[in-house]
Amino acid sequence: MSPHRSREQLTGQSDLFLVLFIKISLKALAICKLILHLHLQCASKIIKQKSMKQTILVTGASSGFGLLIASKLHESGYIVIGTSRDPEKYQSKLPFKLLPLDIADDHSIESFGKNLFSEIKNLDVLINNAGFYLSGLAEETTIEQGKKQLDTNFWGTVKLTNELLPYFRKQRFGKIITVGSIMGLISLPGGAYYAASKHALEGYFRALRFELNEFNIKVSMVEPMGFKTNIVSNSKVAENKISDYDAYRATLEDYTRDLFSKSEEPTAVVEKLLKLVENESPKFNHPVGKGSTLFPAIQYFSFKTFENSVIKNINKFKR
Repeated sequence: MSPHRSREQLTGQSDLFLVLFIKISLKALAICKLILHLHLQCASKIIKQKSMKQTILVTGASSGFGLLIASKLHESGYIVIGTSRDPEKYQSKLPFKLLPLDIADDHSIESFGKNLFSEIKNLDVLINNAGFYLSGLAEETTIEQGKKQLDTNFWGTVKLTNELLPYFRKQRFGKIITVGSIMGLISLPGGAYYAASKHALEGYFRALRFELNEFNIKVSMVEPMGFKTNIVSNSKVAENKISDYDAYRATLEDYTRDLFSKSEEPTAVVEKLLKLVENESPKFNHPVGKGSTLFPAIQYFSFKTFENSVIKNINKFKR
């Protein structure tokens, strides 16, 4: 074979390799473009989903924490649905829609899901807030009063949550945020049944958080300290009066009055709830307020220290 012919063959092979290389490169480039296109489409969908207004249900939204957080969420651009036992009384004063709901009434709860989802397509966040405060010494509180406390604060909240869970499971996403209390982490005299109802909520929703994990439904609790709301003015008081407790009751009332007079404005609670709504993966417990993390820790690690501190502070108000 002549050197000239050998060079021609080499040149032909080089051209063939070059053509193959170009073809492979073009195919690789086309695949890269397709992958980039799909990635951008996916990113666009995620951005669109995040930018869409979330729909949030706030129970007990006509007063207290419920009214404050519902109003703040509405101002922030969220679609807010509130509930009230008497929506017609408050609707004209509020910028968000109120639906009728009494969480102490089974019939009201059973019809609520259908009523709610006739107004909306999806529910992004449920904020359980409805409830009331029953004050008074444990023995002076009637069993009937105690039952009403738990029927509303615990069973009412559980029943409403269960009414809405099928909708959450079907859409396979959502958040359930329950406004508990520091009294769900500690307990103080004068609030035995209230503390019992809030402790029960902690236990229930802690278990529910595990059970709903596979459905991408996030469950959290918020535990405020005493804040300046209408919780005391709207509270129920123990009906019985036992003379043996007269002196202690008077001391405790003065202590409680002083405690609430020095309480913080509820801004921190509203901000905490707003952050929870925006957080894609919130943790479970969220104590709010001065001493909200310290007091449960002292009670857990040294109950005697906690007990002595409470007794000492109450005794300052002995008459």
